[in-house]
Amino acid sequence: MRIVGIGASAGGLHALEEFFGHTPPDTGMAFIVVQHLDPTQKTLLPELLQRFTEMPVQEAQQNMQITPNAVYVIPPNKELRLQDGTLRLTAPEEPRGRRLPIDVLFSSLASACNTQAIAVVLSGMGNDGTLGIQAIKATGGLALVQQPDTAEFDALPLSAIASGCADIIAPASELPARILAFITKVPEPSEHAEKPIRSMEFIEPIIQLLQKNFRHDFSLYKPSTLSRRIERRMAIHDVSDLAEYARYLEENSQEIQLLFKELLIGVTNFFRDSEIWDYLSEHVLPQMVAAATPDQKLRAWVVGCSTGEEAYSLAMVLIEVLELLHPDQDIPLQIFASDLNPEAIATAGRGQYSLAIEKDVSEERLSRFFTRHDTYYQIIKPVRDKVLFALHDVILDPPFTKLDLICCRNLLIYFDPMLQRRLLPLFHYSLRNHGVLMLGHSETVGRLNHLFAPLESKMRIYRRLEHESIRAPNFLLKSFPPLSTSSKEQPVPAPTAPSPATDNLQNSADRLLLQVYSPAAVVLNQNADIVYISGRTGKYLEPAAGKANWNIHAMAREGLRLPLFNALKQAVSQQEPVELHNLEVQTGTGIQHVDVTVQALREPPAMKDKIIVVFRDVAVAARPNRKKRSSLTTANLEAEILQYQHEIERLSEEARLSREELEAANEALQSTNEELQSANEELTTSKEEMQSMNEELQTINSELQAKLDDLALAQSDMQNVLNSIEIAILFLDQNLNVRRYTSRAASIISLRESDVGRPLKELTTILEYPDLDKDARKTLETLVVCEKQVTTSEGRWFSIRIMPYRRLDNVIDGAVMTMVDITDTKNLESSLRGESGSKR
Repeated sequence: MRIVGIGASAGGLHALEEFFGHTPPDTGMAFIVVQHLDPTQKTLLPELLQRFTEMPVQEAQQNMQITPNAVYVIPPNKELRLQDGTLRLTAPEEPRGRRLPIDVLFSSLASACNTQAIAVVLSGMGNDGTLGIQAIKATGGLALVQQPDTAEFDALPLSAIASGCADIIAPASELPARILAFITKVPEPSEHAEKPIRSMEFIEPIIQLLQKNFRHDFSLYKPSTLSRRIERRMAIHDVSDLAEYARYLEENSQEIQLLFKELLIGVTNFFRDSEIWDYLSEHVLPQMVAAATPDQKLRAWVVGCSTGEEAYSLAMVLIEVLELLHPDQDIPLQIFASDLNPEAIATAGRGQYSLAIEKDVSEERLSRFFTRHDTYYQIIKPVRDKVLFALHDVILDPPFTKLDLICCRNLLIYFDPMLQRRLLPLFHYSLRNHGVLMLGHSETVGRLNHLFAPLESKMRIYRRLEHESIRAPNFLLKSFPPLSTSSKEQPVPAPTAPSPATDNLQNSADRLLLQVYSPAAVVLNQNADIVYISGRTGKYLEPAAGKANWNIHAMAREGLRLPLFNALKQAVSQQEPVELHNLEVQTGTGIQHVDVTVQALREPPAMKDKIIVVFRDVAVAARPNRKKRSSLTTANLEAEILQYQHEIERLSEEARLSREELEAANEALQSTNEELQSANEELTTSKEEMQSMNEELQTINSELQAKLDDLALAQSDMQNVLNSIEIAILFLDQNLNVRRYTSRAASIISLRESDVGRPLKELTTILEYPDLDKDARKTLETLVVCEKQVTTSEGRWFSIRIMPYRRLDNVIDGAVMTMVDITDTKNLESSLRGESGSKR
């Protein structure tokens, strides 16, 4: 039996009516409806939904057995779960305003039904249900979302769509037909077991398309996994033929991306399987940190990180362990997180997650590692800096090495045994001695127990063992040969021959004069990097050893660096060029005396913000004698040193004052930030409570509006019944004011619509009944029915009957007066009396 979980909030009643109004009563499925309800009010939802479906609609009760072709509705102030084919009700743990009953149902539905689970998100506010459909998607179930522009409130559908887990998006009225079409294409488990799994040769064209577009080779994935995921996408588009679906993929780039994401199954959440993280933080990581040397950087690798929740979870746990064991020591930490999906990597890098993570992350960690915004939580920068996200194909790309921990959870289950046997030795090679490997619940190291020893087999945590095989030089070639024929190298285009430059005598002569007779010069950009060289500059500049560096400070020879540094700094701040005379430059052949001119350029526009440095050799005759030169150089150096000392002292004082001002400003800002954060938390809590109450009021309003419609219809029925009978009836309240009357009564007592509320004694009547008001009051006082026969001014007879008006709760709330025309009876009676007298 398929079970459909339906979540709705504000505006959900109309969407539910549309959904069930188009759902056949014999689908063989059961439907569980969860809506945000006022916990203090009894819901009318079952009665209202019953009007739109022939299936029985009932409020869920504890341990109620689920049957097909039935609808179950959550009661107020409860959380509803599915367990062992029965409904389980529990009291909410979260305060009002922070409850997520839709997520609770969907998560239990995913656990109980796996691939057979179906989740539907309808109109509402907030983001309840987003984590739930992620759980549905992770187990291979079907997630449907109401098209946002057809919902009265689109926040709930938009949040579900933003998670990337919505398989079908359509108006509420079309969703039932889409569900039925899907389950027709995708058989039940028992039928699927009898049906042979498609072999790889049938889906090979699709695998080649994926490899062509994304470089990733799915040929070593389990055929059953590939077949099941491809069949799901085919069922969503109502395609039954693989060749037809392959053609659809070729023509639709968006669908091939969706299939790629479907096959990657990139669904995760923070601290998934909390008992594993507790064991990791209490036993494994403390031992790892204690065994690390002081200068050793802790390195970890999260394989298949998806949108980053698991990588950040590991970072938070490691930070907590490091601070607990070494509070005064800053141990470097680096976590590599890799995935195939570029969108998932981009999401992980941003570190922004929906408010729904409050369910998985404790309040202490939320306040410490996250910054809360209106619609999302942001991972703080110190945590983000410790995680490096990268696009990486574990099948094709080289692994990260020298690792202390590898976290590869729920990835190997999708690979065939051959690929698993090749990946595990690679993980062994990547880990340091006694490194730790974390696998998923359904994954083991299999026969490779000579490489890994279980630390906690139930939790699938293993310790790396030293083994001789990894020391062989050809280990990587034997254990991990190329697994794909796709080329990793992009073709390099053949170089094109340069077009012959036009040349003439003038250009040649100009170039010769510039190279031979003009002084050597370089043009610098704002970062002092050389962008143009004129003439021979080898005597003044030389390439620095190591990586190529075109910065003039790195290339300047001994004797030029300090003067050039000061001259460049001075030239930027003035219009005139800076002249440096008779500098001693250490060259390979001795000392060369040089004059240097440094000038910042403003024109022409192409040279704007550039700096030109011109070098001129000083002739031997112009050189001062050695003694004089030595004294001048010593005096200049002493003056420069004194100037630098004064400058350093001044800068140090300015830095000290700035530091004190910044510290004071920082303290004030920190205090203000704490106050604002506290106020923001209070406002956020109030906002959530108000939003929750608003959703509940919206639901109550919808239910009451439906009741009002029913009452209006009942009133119309009553009015038609009263007008259809030939009896004049007048309804009076406790003060004998007119409450309601029939059209027949208006012909006896002068009544019109404006007379409703007027006292009976103020009305004119054709009845010759002066004690009418008195008898009516007597009836109210004594509760005794009064009945009389009176005539009218037109000579007609009426039987007047006055009786108390008794409500359903047995309260007297006025009087009812009926007036029956008995003129014909009186005339007959008179004629009979006349005949009787004549006979006598």
